[in-house]
Amino acid sequence: MTRAVALVALLGLGACAAPAVPVATGTAPGVQCDANVVQALVGRLAAAVTATAQRRSGARTVRSYTTGDAVTMDFRPDRLNVERDARGAVVRFTCG
Repeated sequence: MTRAVALVALLGLGACAAPAVPVATGTAPGVQCDANVVQALVGRLAAAVTATAQRRSGARTVRSYTTGDAVTMDFRPDRLNVERDARGAVVRFTCG
């Protein structure tokens, strides 16, 4: 009988404990894009510099689009955005 009471008490206390599962944030710790380091590539053809810009910025993914295109508003700190003009030259680099 004493064991049963102790078991019920322990189970009750365990229910009050905070969960040990970390909350997912969507990115790995320390992975973030830095568009400032690739601004010197603005004006060059996007097809020629996108891979270099991704590597230098530390971005995991790249979204390339032409000025005026519809893009989603989701924020991804690990994504490099490459905005191009009509002839394919980089207009700007941003992260998010």
